[in-house]
Amino acid sequence: MKFKAKALVGAATLALVSAAPALAQDVSACLITKTDTNPFFVKMKEGAEAKAAELGVTLKSYAGKVDGDHDSQVAAIEACIADGAKGILIAASDTKAIVDSVKKAQEAGMVVIALDTPLDPADAADATFATDNLEAGKLIGAWAAATLGAEAANAKIGFLNLTPSEPTVDVLRNQGFMMGFGIDVKDPNDIGDEDDARIVGHDITNGNEEGGRKAMENLLQINPDINVIHTINEPAAVGAYQALKAIGKENDVLIVSVDGGCPGVASVKDGVIGATSQQYPLMMAALGVEAIKKWADEGVKPEPTPGKAFFDTGVALITDKPAEGVPSIDTTKGTELCWG
Repeated sequence: MKFKAKALVGAATLALVSAAPALAQDVSACLITKTDTNPFFVKMKEGAEAKAAELGVTLKSYAGKVDGDHDSQVAAIEACIADGAKGILIAASDTKAIVDSVKKAQEAGMVVIALDTPLDPADAADATFATDNLEAGKLIGAWAAATLGAEAANAKIGFLNLTPSEPTVDVLRNQGFMMGFGIDVKDPNDIGDEDDARIVGHDITNGNEEGGRKAMENLLQINPDINVIHTINEPAAVGAYQALKAIGKENDVLIVSVDGGCPGVASVKDGVIGATSQQYPLMMAALGVEAIKKWADEGVKPEPTPGKAFFDTGVALITDKPAEGVPSIDTTKGTELCWG
């Protein structure tokens, strides 16, 4: 990964950032995730801890009680500021509301790096290390449409989203799926404003199995003939499958998702999920710790992938039923690359 030095300007900024490189043992960092139970964030924490140990960085980890727990993340940032950390890695639950807290951390001389979920606005963070979530959505949308073929025109689609606050990761995956499937996206920054007759509805899952099950049950009440389900992540997808299986419809609905954790890849292999877009949280976190160390030692911030506004950590479609025109890898390869 390459970094480009940027001049620090203004007396206030210079007063906050030490001119002398910090000693390794003096560098501390914070990791703030949405939960500490979702396998995605468990693997992210593992990646951060391993890299911190390698570089001699002191790492403190925080998480919300559940996905969407904004208040706990705000409290975590306050704790990191009080501790004098050099930087924060954050997967924000509320990407808009967290911005004021992020600014406070930056004013205290910290570098703030968004992991997986861009802030809103994205440039509120000093950098973002993430999957191209729009591309992840496009891949599963294109695969679903190609798999249905001519019947895609008559699809009945349900969306199992994350939280009511519509964090950027939710919006990007949701809108990407629509683009890939061939649905006319109205406002690409908004969920639920489309008027395509194939859309049955949207519901909230909080990114877990129980939420996925309940949301699936709700959508089935709207239209029991749903045959395509887009899910924000694989735990929600498994919950949706459970709801469908309970009424004998598990073979009638095409479920697609995003994450690519080892349990999710196993669900693709078992036919629970048709296809999933795999991302790489361990890499995001490890690169983030490296970036904080670089900032502490040299005052250098990471630069994005050329042509993008963030550092792209990659994505691959996992399926054992490849569709023409949609690049993918099978579950054998996906298992080699999976996490958790």
